[in-house]
Amino acid sequence: MTLQDVKLLAARGEGLKIEFKKKATFPEKIVRELIAFANTSGGDLLIGVDDDGTVSGQRYIEEEIYVMEKAIKEFIFPVIEYEVISFKLNDKKGVAVFKIPVSLNRPHYLKEKDRKQGYIRVADRSVQASKEVWEILRRGKNPKDMVFTYGTKEEILMKALGVSDRITLKEFAKLAKLPRFMASKTLVRLVLANVLKIHPRESEDYFTLKDSEV
Repeated sequence: MTLQDVKLLAARGEGLKIEFKKKATFPEKIVRELIAFANTSGGDLLIGVDDDGTVSGQRYIEEEIYVMEKAIKEFIFPVIEYEVISFKLNDKKGVAVFKIPVSLNRPHYLKEKDRKQGYIRVADRSVQASKEVWEILRRGKNPKDMVFTYGTKEEILMKALGVSDRITLKEFAKLAKLPRFMASKTLVRLVLANVLKIHPRESEDYFTLKDSEV
């Protein structure tokens, strides 16, 4: 990677696999972006880049890198893999790129006191993972043949998806008259069995048939 590559990346704007930060202020919050990249599709965090994509640089870029690396060790579990590349814009300012691959050891989470919070990338935002997304990430690491039992609740689900193409956990639970935890288990199992696809959203996830283009 070269400085020109960084400028080309920045010119594309923020998205699923790229995030800009002017500096490493509040690193305990910035690490959420790194967790989301590792849990989703990988990505690049650029420090020293303005929100509009201007590569303006940051003074003492080595200190910014130090602050971020300290936060990564302190707040992210399990440990993520990453690579850091830095470039000098001039004698005073530089830019840093944290390259995060999609992780085989996911889900990763932010640990604050006694709380664990997982994050995923949705478009150009890092959002907290739902219980269903977390379970799919956790169980999807070791794929096994899932036994797909087609019962009454699955029949209700398939009929609903035949009508509206998509369904939320809340809608399915209400339609099938199921407790929320049972509806959740059913949807997660069908995603792991490659029958359904989950579409994470900041407000509420929804599910479609695996081959659906919705």
